[in-house]
Amino acid sequence: MPVKKMTQLARNQRNNATLEERRLWNQLLRNYPLRFHRQKVIGPYIADFYCHTAKLVIELDGSQHYQDENKAKDDLRTQFLNAQGIRVLRFTNHDVYRHFDAVCETINQVIEEIIGHELDWGEL
Repeated sequence: MPVKKMTQLARNQRNNATLEERRLWNQLLRNYPLRFHRQKVIGPYIADFYCHTAKLVIELDGSQHYQDENKAKDDLRTQFLNAQGIRVLRFTNHDVYRHFDAVCETINQVIEEIIGHELDWGEL
């Protein structure tokens, strides 16, 4: 797909985010000490959330991701991103909805592991 169309699709996905994407963005990632982008085009894919500094993609998966065909596509996406030096964290929408604090803690731990030190939350 041409870059311009990918960018338009990403913009549309930002404007029509799922409840879980909005929650993770508004309650954690929007004011995170490291900058995150929503619906970021990376090669032929659109990542739900991307932090360039940590080289980390966070994907939130709905029920459609459990179908064999979609799992295979997700595996290809992860392989592509890993080949670019980007780590991928996946959570289900159910996890974000029911276990939000645990999801946030996992994200924090992985980022601190990647950057090699604790985050400075400053006056957030």
